[in-house]
Amino acid sequence: MFHDRFMEKKTIAKRFEILEPLLNERLRRQFAAAEAMSIGRGGITLVSEATGVSRRAITQGFKEIKNLSKSATVPSGIRKKGAGRKRAVESQPLLLKELEKLIEPYTRGDPESPLRWTCKSVRKLSMELTSRGFKASHNLVAELLKQAGYSLQANQKSLEGSIHPDRNQQFEHINNKVIEFQTDGHPVISVDTKKKELVGQFKNNGKELCPQKSPEIVNVHDFENKKLGKVAPFGIYDLTQNTGFVNLGTDADTSAFAVESIRRWWFTMGKPIYPDATKLLITADSGGSNGYRRKLWKTELQKLSSEIGCAISVCHLPPGTSKWNKIEHRLFSFISQNWRGKPLISHEVIVSLIAATRTRKGLFVKCELDENKYPKGIKVSDGDLSNVNLEHDDFHGEWNYTIKPSVF
Repeated sequence: MFHDRFMEKKTIAKRFEILEPLLNERLRRQFAAAEAMSIGRGGITLVSEATGVSRRAITQGFKEIKNLSKSATVPSGIRKKGAGRKRAVESQPLLLKELEKLIEPYTRGDPESPLRWTCKSVRKLSMELTSRGFKASHNLVAELLKQAGYSLQANQKSLEGSIHPDRNQQFEHINNKVIEFQTDGHPVISVDTKKKELVGQFKNNGKELCPQKSPEIVNVHDFENKKLGKVAPFGIYDLTQNTGFVNLGTDADTSAFAVESIRRWWFTMGKPIYPDATKLLITADSGGSNGYRRKLWKTELQKLSSEIGCAISVCHLPPGTSKWNKIEHRLFSFISQNWRGKPLISHEVIVSLIAATRTRKGLFVKCELDENKYPKGIKVSDGDLSNVNLEHDDFHGEWNYTIKPSVF
């Protein structure tokens, strides 16, 4: 539909461009009116945009064509060059300058600006100009803004907060580690917890094909269903195999839950693929349940390392760079696409939707429901942490370290 209107507008503009040298003012508006009449609903707007003839002139052309059909005589009077109503910007030289004042970025910080705390729509700009003694319809304001290079813009996520001076070096360090492990045939995984999701008949962003006028009916308000609660999907993405594992937790997102998720991945998917592995590399964010400051994260990893007989190396992404975590755009984004527009009405539905996630590049995902309890507030003493067989890397040892199986 949009494409058809665009092509029609382009065709009208081309016809007008060819005929314009032959048209006087009266014929211009009558030509535009005839084009609008042939289109029907929305024709005036479309023709006005295509030809530059004002809506007022096209409406006048409508009346003239109707009058011609009632009379056999054709009016011969042609307006003199330069006659007629002046354009608003010509009769009001300060109009454009005043409009630019209202929309300049500095007004955002000016508490005295009348539009500081409101949406700057063309209608509100028109009203403000009128209050200042100008005459400018909302259509004229929209036209002037377009000519001045303004358009509607959404917020853009670019600010990451403070940037660590060694951020790039840390990324290089992680990259070298990943290549080293993959070259030696050892597993490399990216881990993180996806956003918690409400379970129940709640709206899920996105659209899904349904019979016309029969959308999925969901709750008006997103109040948590105390019986079903929320789920915390902890994901593990294998960078080498392009496979994913999601442990769907029904309790708190703690460090114990994070390590249990990795443990389940190992026995479900890791060990069968890497039966001879003696070490494992984990890339993770610097915060959350798998943050580098979490003592419980390290003591739980020690238990896992001793259980599976593998040295576990961890590289944390620098602070403020979680969006660069591989799992975000290689696993979680595809899960969100797969369940778009589908209410997550039960644990079974969520598990099925996650496990059904596939991509053309061969992504394969498994999902398990974890109904274990993971209490918050577990304290780990410095003595317990000292028992962890921990080796820090030379470069930023707080971000890069290896936990080896306990020696008894």
